Amino acid sequence: MTLIKSISGIRGTIGGATGDTLNPLDIVKFTTAYATFVRRHRPQGTGVIVVGRDARISGEMVRSVVCGTLMGMGFRVVDIGLASTPTTELAVTAEQADGGIIITASHNPTQWNALKLLNHEGEFLTAVDGAEVLAIAEAEDFEYADVEHLGTCEQKNTYDAYHVDKVLALPLVDADAIRQRGFRVCVDVINSVGACILPLLFERLGVEYTLLNSQPNGHFAHNPEPLQKNLGGIMEQMASGTYDLGVVVDPDVDRLAFISEDGTMFGEEYTLVSVAEYVLQHTPGNTVSNLSSTRALRDVTERQGGIYTASAVGEVNVTTMMKRVGAVIGGEGNGGVIYPECHYGRDALVGIALFLTALAHKGCRVSEWRKALPEYFIAKNRIDLTPDTDIDALLRKVKELYAKEKVNDIDGVKIDFADRWVHLRKSNTEPIIRVYSEAPTMAEAEALGQELLDVAYRYAK
Repeated sequence: MTLIKSISGIRGTIGGATGDTLNPLDIVKFTTAYATFVRRHRPQGTGVIVVGRDARISGEMVRSVVCGTLMGMGFRVVDIGLASTPTTELAVTAEQADGGIIITASHNPTQWNALKLLNHEGEFLTAVDGAEVLAIAEAEDFEYADVEHLGTCEQKNTYDAYHVDKVLALPLVDADAIRQRGFRVCVDVINSVGACILPLLFERLGVEYTLLNSQPNGHFAHNPEPLQKNLGGIMEQMASGTYDLGVVVDPDVDRLAFISEDGTMFGEEYTLVSVAEYVLQHTPGNTVSNLSSTRALRDVTERQGGIYTASAVGEVNVTTMMKRVGAVIGGEGNGGVIYPECHYGRDALVGIALFLTALAHKGCRVSEWRKALPEYFIAKNRIDLTPDTDIDALLRKVKELYAKEKVNDIDGVKIDFADRWVHLRKSNTEPIIRVYSEAPTMAEAEALGQELLDVAYRYAK
């Protein structure tokens, strides 16, 4: 059983002993710590906290504990129910709330859940703020409201429509052009909240859609990470030639992957690249993605005269860097598109609307667009951690062995070669080391990844 406290929130498996999993007692502790943090930093705030959740089986239990605890701390809770991560982020600012809690473990399997913590701007807490929340939890320096000052809980179910309105209002979203193309799409919503909000988006855009795994009941039909190895069902549907585009989202709808009309993967790495290409053609500027993302974003940025910058992995690290360099678009190679014109958060709805607009204007097939983008191949591997794994020692050894190459150690160790790279880092969301490698061909990417896996297994003691 596992409990992970990181820049990505408090994440763990459900059930088991306290302190080792995400169970009711630990949910109370971390929710109370977050509420205490908010009180300290927003003493003149509105006293409102927004709560939204994906459709995980454990979601209702966690929601009840979270909302009850926040009421016990004297907050007015706005519970928006089943909602995507970006919807909840937008609700925080719309409600002028002091913060928000998103109950989702994103791409993790069914037995996981998590508390993702937002500030009053609807953005994830920084590493410094997150560390303060964890310190409060460790000290258990809590004080609950007396009976005269208990909080309240209000349910609101209007924010899916609000989110769609925000997306359609973006200047670079051309709903008329999308309607005129009459797109037919096949959509895998993994039996989670994508089933609630994506139909609203497609109906407003005049897109004919077929939903796969369409019940928001948390019974994921396959591994919820939107990678090719998990998407055989929709890829088979796409190969029938019935659809113009395949769309895949993760359980909280902040990650997005496309499938071409012929049933081949567009590639989750190329979600951001394709959308950024369109945005940069109309609003030239800078871009940001994390160290584990494809070089193709750098290429399309430089073609338009902009500057590309890499950040550490983690959405808040990307958004912090985007603000620093004034990026017009950014995100992560896992299919996360961050478009500040809407908000500073990964948002699959924004990605879908911008992609369909660009496709409508291009007048081409999805596979044709993919072939026109810079070509790279990424191999994604992992090393499962054991209690005996000395991660710091392992990373030091890798740096030592590749000291003659260009090494970046702001987040794990990334080794840049002339035409390829490899990145080793401890995951923020799972007890693993991720080993990503990119090269001009898949065979070369896999060979480079295997080389580093061999090194890691040799020294992971």
